Amino acid sequence: MKQTVLVTGAGGQLGRELVLGASSEIDCIAVDREALNICNPVAIREFLRKVQPQLLINAAAYTAVDKAESESGAAWKANALAPGYLAEACADLGVRLIHVSTDFVFDGEASQPYLPNAATSPVSEYGRGKLAGELAVQKALPEALIVRTSWVYSRFGANFVKTMLRLMSERQELGVVSDQLGTPTWARGLAQALWAAGQRPHLHGIYHWSDDGVCSWHDFAVAIYEECRSAGLLDSDVEIKPIPGSSYPTPAHRPAYSVLDKTSSWRDFEVRGVAWREQLRTMLLDMQDSKNEGTD
Repeated sequence: MKQTVLVTGAGGQLGRELVLGASSEIDCIAVDREALNICNPVAIREFLRKVQPQLLINAAAYTAVDKAESESGAAWKANALAPGYLAEACADLGVRLIHVSTDFVFDGEASQPYLPNAATSPVSEYGRGKLAGELAVQKALPEALIVRTSWVYSRFGANFVKTMLRLMSERQELGVVSDQLGTPTWARGLAQALWAAGQRPHLHGIYHWSDDGVCSWHDFAVAIYEECRSAGLLDSDVEIKPIPGSSYPTPAHRPAYSVLDKTSSWRDFEVRGVAWREQLRTMLLDMQDSKNEGTD
Protein backbone atom coordinates (compact mmCIF):
# COMPACT_ATOMS: atom_id res chain seq x y z
CA MET A 1 0.00 0.00 0.00
CA LYS A 2 1.35 3.39 -0.98
CA GLN A 3 2.17 6.01 1.62
CA THR A 4 0.24 9.24 1.10
CA VAL A 5 2.44 12.29 1.57
CA LEU A 6 1.25 15.89 1.43
CA VAL A 7 3.86 18.43 0.28
CA THR A 8 3.21 22.13 0.82
CA GLY A 9 5.07 24.78 -1.13
CA ALA A 10 4.73 22.79 -4.36
CA GLY A 11 5.59 25.78 -6.54
CA GLY A 12 8.93 26.49 -4.88
CA GLN A 13 12.42 25.14 -5.53
CA LEU A 14 12.27 22.44 -2.88
CA GLY A 15 8.63 21.59 -3.46
CA ARG A 16 9.20 20.91 -7.14
CA GLU A 17 12.24 18.74 -6.41
CA LEU A 18 10.26 16.80 -3.79
CA VAL A 19 7.58 16.04 -6.35
CA LEU A 20 10.15 14.96 -8.95
CA GLY A 21 11.97 12.81 -6.40
CA ALA A 22 8.97 10.97 -4.96
CA SER A 23 9.29 7.22 -5.39
CA SER A 24 6.66 4.99 -6.97
CA GLU A 25 5.80 3.79 -3.47
CA ILE A 26 4.55 7.25 -2.52
CA ASP A 27 1.29 8.93 -3.44
CA CYS A 28 2.59 12.52 -3.40
CA ILE A 29 -0.05 15.21 -3.13
CA ALA A 30 1.60 18.58 -3.72
CA VAL A 31 -0.18 21.86 -3.03
CA ASP A 32 0.70 25.52 -3.54
CA ARG A 33 -0.84 28.54 -1.83
CA GLU A 34 -3.80 28.55 -4.23
CA ALA A 35 -4.67 24.93 -3.47
CA LEU A 36 -4.23 25.24 0.31
CA ASN A 37 -3.97 28.36 2.45
CA ILE A 38 -1.64 27.19 5.21
CA CYS A 39 -2.40 30.38 7.14
CA ASN A 40 -5.98 29.16 7.60
CA PRO A 41 -6.27 26.54 10.38
CA VAL A 42 -9.77 25.50 9.33
CA ALA A 43 -8.73 24.97 5.70
CA ILE A 44 -5.74 22.91 6.83
CA ARG A 45 -7.85 20.54 8.92
CA GLU A 46 -10.45 20.13 6.18
CA PHE A 47 -7.76 19.33 3.62
CA LEU A 48 -5.98 16.85 5.88
CA ARG A 49 -9.26 15.06 6.62
CA LYS A 50 -9.94 14.90 2.89
CA VAL A 51 -6.58 13.48 1.69
CA GLN A 52 -5.64 11.60 4.91
CA PRO A 53 -1.84 11.70 4.53
CA GLN A 54 0.49 9.72 6.74
CA LEU A 55 3.18 12.39 6.35
CA LEU A 56 3.22 16.13 5.66
CA ILE A 57 6.41 17.82 4.44
CA ASN A 58 6.18 21.57 4.88
CA ALA A 59 8.36 23.14 2.20
CA ALA A 60 6.30 26.33 2.10
CA ALA A 61 7.85 29.56 3.35
CA TYR A 62 8.20 33.27 2.74
CA THR A 63 11.80 33.26 1.47
CA ALA A 64 12.32 36.83 0.24
CA VAL A 65 14.81 37.64 2.99
CA ASP A 66 15.17 41.36 2.25
CA LYS A 67 11.48 41.97 1.55
CA ALA A 68 10.67 40.37 4.90
CA GLU A 69 12.10 43.46 6.57
CA SER A 70 9.37 45.65 5.05
CA GLU A 71 6.72 42.94 4.69
CA SER A 72 7.14 41.50 8.16
CA GLY A 73 3.43 40.75 8.58
CA ALA A 74 3.24 38.52 5.51
CA ALA A 75 6.55 36.86 6.37
CA TRP A 76 5.44 36.20 9.94
CA LYS A 77 2.19 34.58 8.84
CA ALA A 78 3.95 32.16 6.48
CA ASN A 79 7.07 31.43 8.52
CA ALA A 80 5.87 31.65 12.15
CA LEU A 81 2.11 31.12 12.31
CA ALA A 82 1.48 28.67 9.46
CA PRO A 83 3.92 25.99 10.71
CA GLY A 84 2.16 26.08 14.06
CA TYR A 85 -1.24 25.65 12.42
CA LEU A 86 0.08 22.71 10.40
CA ALA A 87 1.60 21.10 13.48
CA GLU A 88 -1.60 21.50 15.51
CA ALA A 89 -3.65 19.86 12.77
CA CYS A 90 -1.11 17.06 12.37
CA ALA A 91 -1.13 16.44 16.12
CA ASP A 92 -4.92 16.21 16.23
CA LEU A 93 -5.22 13.98 13.15
CA GLY A 94 -2.21 11.72 13.72
CA VAL A 95 -0.12 12.92 10.79
CA ARG A 96 3.67 12.94 10.92
CA LEU A 97 5.27 16.31 10.12
CA ILE A 98 8.64 17.25 8.60
CA HIS A 99 9.18 21.01 8.70
CA VAL A 100 11.96 22.76 6.77
CA SER A 101 13.79 25.63 8.45
CA THR A 102 16.93 27.68 7.90
CA ASP A 103 20.46 28.58 8.95
CA PHE A 104 19.19 32.14 9.47
CA VAL A 105 18.04 31.17 12.98
CA PHE A 106 21.69 31.72 13.97
CA ASP A 107 23.49 35.06 14.40
CA GLY A 108 26.61 34.05 12.47
CA GLU A 109 29.04 34.78 15.31
CA ALA A 110 30.32 31.19 15.50
CA SER A 111 33.61 29.97 14.05
CA GLN A 112 32.74 26.28 13.73
CA PRO A 113 29.71 24.49 12.27
CA TYR A 114 26.48 24.96 14.22
CA LEU A 115 25.16 21.84 15.92
CA PRO A 116 21.38 21.32 15.88
CA ASN A 117 21.23 22.15 19.60
CA ALA A 118 23.32 25.33 19.32
CA ALA A 119 21.85 28.51 20.76
CA THR A 120 19.73 30.44 18.27
CA SER A 121 19.78 34.22 17.85
CA PRO A 122 18.38 35.38 14.49
CA VAL A 123 19.40 38.81 13.18
CA SER A 124 16.68 39.35 10.55
CA GLU A 125 12.89 39.34 10.32
CA TYR A 126 13.13 36.25 8.14
CA GLY A 127 15.26 34.45 10.72
CA ARG A 128 13.04 35.50 13.61
CA GLY A 129 9.96 34.26 11.81
CA LYS A 130 11.53 30.92 10.95
CA LEU A 131 12.67 30.40 14.54
CA ALA A 132 9.18 31.20 15.81
CA GLY A 133 7.86 28.62 13.35
CA GLU A 134 10.23 26.00 14.74
CA LEU A 135 9.12 26.72 18.29
CA ALA A 136 5.44 26.58 17.31
CA VAL A 137 5.96 23.20 15.65
CA GLN A 138 7.80 21.79 18.67
CA LYS A 139 5.12 23.05 21.06
CA ALA A 140 2.21 21.59 19.11
CA LEU A 141 3.91 18.39 17.96
CA PRO A 142 7.05 17.34 19.87
CA GLU A 143 7.36 14.29 17.60
CA ALA A 144 7.85 16.50 14.53
CA LEU A 145 11.10 16.49 12.56
CA ILE A 146 12.64 19.90 11.80
CA VAL A 147 15.35 20.10 9.14
CA ARG A 148 17.38 23.30 8.82
CA THR A 149 19.14 24.00 5.54
CA SER A 150 21.13 26.77 3.85
CA TRP A 151 21.75 28.62 0.57
CA VAL A 152 19.24 26.57 -1.42
CA TYR A 153 19.27 26.69 -5.23
CA SER A 154 17.91 24.66 -8.16
CA ARG A 155 16.95 25.08 -11.81
CA PHE A 156 13.54 26.20 -10.58
CA GLY A 157 12.56 29.58 -9.20
CA ALA A 158 14.78 32.51 -8.27
CA ASN A 159 18.10 31.85 -6.55
CA PHE A 160 21.75 32.90 -6.39
CA VAL A 161 22.94 30.56 -9.14
CA LYS A 162 20.38 31.78 -11.65
CA THR A 163 21.02 35.40 -10.69
CA MET A 164 24.75 34.93 -11.24
CA LEU A 165 24.16 33.28 -14.61
CA ARG A 166 22.10 36.26 -15.72
CA LEU A 167 24.60 38.83 -14.48
CA MET A 168 27.54 36.99 -16.00
CA SER A 169 25.85 37.09 -19.39
CA GLU A 170 25.32 40.84 -19.03
CA ARG A 171 28.51 42.14 -17.41
CA GLN A 172 32.26 41.79 -17.68
CA GLU A 173 32.88 42.42 -13.99
CA LEU A 174 31.02 41.48 -10.81
CA GLY A 175 31.63 42.19 -7.14
CA VAL A 176 30.49 39.40 -4.80
CA VAL A 177 30.59 39.30 -1.00
CA SER A 178 33.54 37.30 0.32
CA ASP A 179 33.17 37.62 4.09
CA GLN A 180 29.99 35.59 4.57
CA LEU A 181 30.60 31.84 4.85
CA GLY A 182 28.13 28.99 4.52
CA THR A 183 27.30 25.99 2.38
CA PRO A 184 25.25 25.89 -0.83
CA THR A 185 22.53 23.26 -1.02
CA TRP A 186 21.08 21.83 -4.22
CA ALA A 187 17.35 21.47 -3.63
CA ARG A 188 17.38 18.01 -5.22
CA GLY A 189 19.87 16.72 -2.67
CA LEU A 190 17.80 18.23 0.13
CA ALA A 191 14.67 16.61 -1.28
CA GLN A 192 16.39 13.23 -1.36
CA ALA A 193 17.41 13.68 2.27
CA LEU A 194 13.86 14.58 3.28
CA TRP A 195 12.45 11.53 1.51
CA ALA A 196 15.01 9.40 3.34
CA ALA A 197 14.00 10.96 6.65
CA GLY A 198 10.37 10.36 5.76
CA GLN A 199 11.05 6.62 5.58
CA ARG A 200 12.38 6.68 9.16
CA PRO A 201 9.30 7.43 11.29
CA HIS A 202 11.19 7.18 14.57
CA LEU A 203 13.18 10.33 13.81
CA HIS A 204 12.16 13.59 15.48
CA GLY A 205 13.73 16.78 16.78
CA ILE A 206 16.06 19.12 14.91
CA TYR A 207 18.50 18.10 12.19
CA HIS A 208 20.71 20.00 9.76
CA TRP A 209 21.14 19.34 6.05
CA SER A 210 23.23 21.02 3.38
CA ASP A 211 25.77 19.87 0.85
CA ASP A 212 29.30 19.14 2.05
CA GLY A 213 31.97 21.80 2.46
CA VAL A 214 32.28 25.51 3.14
CA CYS A 215 32.55 28.55 0.89
CA SER A 216 31.87 32.26 0.65
CA TRP A 217 29.38 33.82 -1.75
CA HIS A 218 32.41 34.90 -3.79
CA ASP A 219 33.75 31.33 -3.88
CA PHE A 220 30.31 30.15 -4.96
CA ALA A 221 30.14 32.74 -7.74
CA VAL A 222 33.61 31.83 -9.02
CA ALA A 223 32.63 28.15 -9.06
CA ILE A 224 29.45 28.95 -10.99
CA TYR A 225 31.52 30.86 -13.55
CA GLU A 226 34.14 28.13 -13.90
CA GLU A 227 31.62 25.31 -14.16
CA CYS A 228 29.55 27.23 -16.72
CA ARG A 229 32.60 27.94 -18.85
CA SER A 230 33.65 24.30 -18.65
CA ALA A 231 30.17 23.10 -19.64
CA GLY A 232 29.88 25.57 -22.50
CA LEU A 233 27.03 27.45 -20.83
CA LEU A 234 28.92 30.76 -20.85
CA ASP A 235 31.31 32.04 -23.51
CA SER A 236 32.25 35.47 -22.15
CA ASP A 237 35.06 36.39 -19.75
CA VAL A 238 33.88 37.76 -16.43
CA GLU A 239 36.06 39.08 -13.60
CA ILE A 240 34.54 38.27 -10.21
CA LYS A 241 35.98 40.50 -7.51
CA PRO A 242 35.71 39.79 -3.78
CA ILE A 243 34.06 42.57 -1.79
CA PRO A 244 33.20 42.94 1.91
CA GLY A 245 29.58 42.70 2.94
CA SER A 246 29.76 46.31 4.07
CA SER A 247 30.18 47.31 0.43
CA TYR A 248 26.90 45.63 -0.49
CA PRO A 249 24.37 46.69 2.16
CA THR A 250 21.02 44.90 2.15
CA PRO A 251 17.81 45.56 4.12
CA ALA A 252 18.25 42.29 6.02
CA HIS A 253 21.35 41.54 8.07
CA ARG A 254 22.86 38.17 7.15
CA PRO A 255 24.92 35.80 9.31
CA ALA A 256 28.63 36.11 8.60
CA TYR A 257 29.05 32.39 9.30
CA SER A 258 26.22 29.88 8.95
CA VAL A 259 27.86 26.53 8.29
CA LEU A 260 25.70 23.72 9.64
CA ASP A 261 26.96 20.53 11.29
CA LYS A 262 25.31 17.64 9.42
CA THR A 263 26.87 14.73 11.34
CA SER A 264 23.61 13.55 12.90
CA SER A 265 21.55 13.76 9.70
CA TRP A 266 24.14 11.94 7.60
CA ARG A 267 24.11 9.21 10.24
CA ASP A 268 20.38 8.98 10.99
CA PHE A 269 19.00 9.63 7.49
CA GLU A 270 21.62 7.18 6.18
CA VAL A 271 22.40 9.60 3.36
CA ARG A 272 25.85 11.14 2.99
CA GLY A 273 26.13 14.73 1.82
CA VAL A 274 27.84 15.41 -1.51
CA ALA A 275 30.47 18.14 -2.02
CA TRP A 276 28.73 21.40 -2.88
CA ARG A 277 30.77 21.98 -6.03
CA GLU A 278 29.94 18.52 -7.37
CA GLN A 279 26.26 19.21 -6.73
CA LEU A 280 26.55 22.55 -8.51
CA ARG A 281 28.11 20.86 -11.55
CA THR A 282 25.33 18.26 -11.67
CA MET A 283 22.61 20.89 -11.31
CA LEU A 284 24.01 23.00 -14.17
CA LEU A 285 24.06 19.97 -16.45
CA ASP A 286 20.52 19.14 -15.36
CA MET A 287 19.44 22.69 -16.17
CA GLN A 288 21.07 22.50 -19.59
CA ASP A 289 19.38 19.15 -20.31
CA SER A 290 15.98 20.47 -19.24
CA LYS A 291 16.31 23.46 -21.56
CA ASN A 292 17.31 21.22 -24.46
CA GLU A 293 14.32 18.98 -23.77
CA GLY A 294 11.99 21.92 -23.21
CA THR A 295 10.85 20.55 -19.85
CA ASP A 296 11.01 23.82 -17.91
